[in-house]
Amino acid sequence: MQPSTIRTATYPAAIFAVYVAASMLLPAAVDLYYGNDDWEIFVVCSLATGAIALTIAAATRAPLTRGSTRSTFLVVVLLWLMLGLVGALPFYTASLKLDLAEAVFESVSAITTTGSTVISGLDNLPPGLLLWRSILQWIGGVGVVALGLFLLPLLKVGGFSYFRVESSDIENRPFERFISFLIALVGIYCLLTALCALAYAAAGMSNFDAVNHAMTTIATGGFSTHDASFGYFEGNAVLWVGTVFMLLAALPFSILVLFFARGRLDALRDPQIRLFLGYVTLIVTVLAVQRRITTGDPFDDILASTAFNFASIITTTGFASEDYTLWGPFAVTLAFFATFLGGCSGSTSGGIKAYRFLILGAMLRNGLRLLIHPHSVQALRYGKRIVDEEMQRSVVLFIVGFLASWVVATLLLSATGLDFLTSITGSLTALTNVGPGLGTTIGPAGNFVPLSDFAKWVLSATMLLGRLEILAVVVLLVPTFWRD
Repeated sequence: MQPSTIRTATYPAAIFAVYVAASMLLPAAVDLYYGNDDWEIFVVCSLATGAIALTIAAATRAPLTRGSTRSTFLVVVLLWLMLGLVGALPFYTASLKLDLAEAVFESVSAITTTGSTVISGLDNLPPGLLLWRSILQWIGGVGVVALGLFLLPLLKVGGFSYFRVESSDIENRPFERFISFLIALVGIYCLLTALCALAYAAAGMSNFDAVNHAMTTIATGGFSTHDASFGYFEGNAVLWVGTVFMLLAALPFSILVLFFARGRLDALRDPQIRLFLGYVTLIVTVLAVQRRITTGDPFDDILASTAFNFASIITTTGFASEDYTLWGPFAVTLAFFATFLGGCSGSTSGGIKAYRFLILGAMLRNGLRLLIHPHSVQALRYGKRIVDEEMQRSVVLFIVGFLASWVVATLLLSATGLDFLTSITGSLTALTNVGPGLGTTIGPAGNFVPLSDFAKWVLSATMLLGRLEILAVVVLLVPTFWRD
């Protein structure tokens, strides 16, 4: 590979690191206001990161040219590696006293919007560190949207590009200029965050809790300011606010832009939205009815807790209002399978995602038809649009890569001495960016503190792998990628 390709990929990562360094001043200001000494740590990390990043940017700056596919793959991976490492600096150097593996794990969990944590005692944590966790998830969330809408479709490894939504095509773009779409996208992301914060405050959260939880809700990240997560708050109002905004954040942001900025109601007809809302409604309804029959508790309380916790799992947010593994074997089984699902393409959620299930279902249907009529021509459609072979191949490759990565990560975790349930659900929740797994250790009532450093490194890599849709990382392991 030419050095110019690496230089081209390094420059945007360095520029983005400058912005991340600047964002460290926000928790510094909060700690300074509350009289916590960690503000000095944030300032030092900000200045050091900014200086190093500017130096690298100056050394790698070159005339703007059209990047190759390989340089784009490198940009994607380097951006997320940089964000994970830079985000870990305050965790490693602040009063928390996390070791390197723990600091990187917490940072990677934040920027991939996974929500797994190695920190106990959140209720007594300095406000600056709590805010930094939320900021990292919020930045990661908008990065995930951009990744799903712009970069992964360009690399043909996942997602639909912003101009290929159901209600539009490349000849009739909803926005003629890329920059106008990007501004609208960020505007909608910020607007939803603000509305979510106001709704949380109206439902009874403190202002600080409302802002933090709004950022991690819209990012479908799941970090909380309390060890008990949403179990800390009383009443169903907070749970319903969280449920609504988690579901909104799991919708395609390209569709939300069309709907809010252009009033395009037809944009909501995207098939993946119907499937996503369909399986959320089905799972919540069936489990709520089953819990009502077996427990006899008030149905409004059952429905609120079921909708919140399973919307959290399906959208890969990771909040919990109670330990749903105590609801019985049926709930645990549903939670396991719900971990695979995910939201829509171009949203902040992880998982396999609804559009892939639609394409896999259409491929299965066409395959069965070809068994009956071997010489017929069967066009595979997503809504009204024909899905080309390239998209079909990327979906199949993703599923194969997903299963292979899951097996490898599970084996590595079990090699550290973890039991089967912890290993298989820990690797799964990392790969789908959900957050909590199952079992007493990493379940909704636990955390990842007891795991070994090696296990934390494995899970950090797995979280990045899942967030970058697997293929964008695996392609870098192919020797031909590095050959000229």
